Amino acid sequence: MKLFITGATGYIGGSVAVRLVAEGHQVRGLARDAVKAADLAALGIEPVPGDLANEDLLVREALAADCVINAANADDLAAVQTFIGAMTGSGKLLVHTSGSSVVGDDARGNRPSSVVFDETTPFVVAPTKQARHELNQTVLAAAGSGMRTAVVCPTLIYGTGRGLNKQSIQVPFLVEEARRRGAVHIVGAGINRWSTVHIDDLTDLYSRVVHQPDAGSFYFAENGEVSYLDLGNAIAERLSMGAVVSVRAEDAAEQWGAARAFYTYGSNSRVHARRARAELGWEPCHGSVLDWVRDEMPL
Repeated sequence: MKLFITGATGYIGGSVAVRLVAEGHQVRGLARDAVKAADLAALGIEPVPGDLANEDLLVREALAADCVINAANADDLAAVQTFIGAMTGSGKLLVHTSGSSVVGDDARGNRPSSVVFDETTPFVVAPTKQARHELNQTVLAAAGSGMRTAVVCPTLIYGTGRGLNKQSIQVPFLVEEARRRGAVHIVGAGINRWSTVHIDDLTDLYSRVVHQPDAGSFYFAENGEVSYLDLGNAIAERLSMGAVVSVRAEDAAEQWGAARAFYTYGSNSRVHARRARAELGWEPCHGSVLDWVRDEMPL
């Protein structure tokens, strides 16, 4: 199969690309600079110089590929519309990567939510995440125009990446901040909860979506959940630091930015991947993020 992957130099897209190359597919990956292009080639991924703003490039690659996996930007509507326009009526597959903060709340770290979403649950979407939700719906609706579409929605991802970028977002940022400031900082009391998924289990889900001809829907990706307080304590233990430090969400927003404070670290994002398990036979095999932090996380 011929695949074109955006975000191929990133954590998710790169890991997916390496997985699909190992399975024998011909993979082309978007790269914005010559150094990363050469590094992609060394991994067996054919580099495509350019970026998401190059509409002609995206159309050309979509027409040449059997499947497009968009893992570069969960919120780039223009790129998604370009892919849909090029692939309409082709019967080809477009897989878009979203993120579970789309159902994030305004807990500010101070309360766990009792709501666990699955793919059939009516979503509660905050105004600031409405555009992402609508983009996801645009992708899914395109399945009625002679193409196949799927949205993969990861949660907090952990594990070492398989491509050029080895690090995810949430855990490494907390580790970096802890080293810089001498203590692990969390938003509020840290009793908000996020579902989690290991990067290797996530790439397995992408592979199943690509390979199963009936796959085409919205798929959460999770294998358990964790509170940020427990995660912070595990990081502190691994780094041999003292107790975690609680920071008000408003203060965290000044230091880290509002998106990180209120969504990435302050919200609840609790989901269950029912559809991937039931329809695709997806069975995550990796253990808890807390065990990974304590025993496997590179330092």
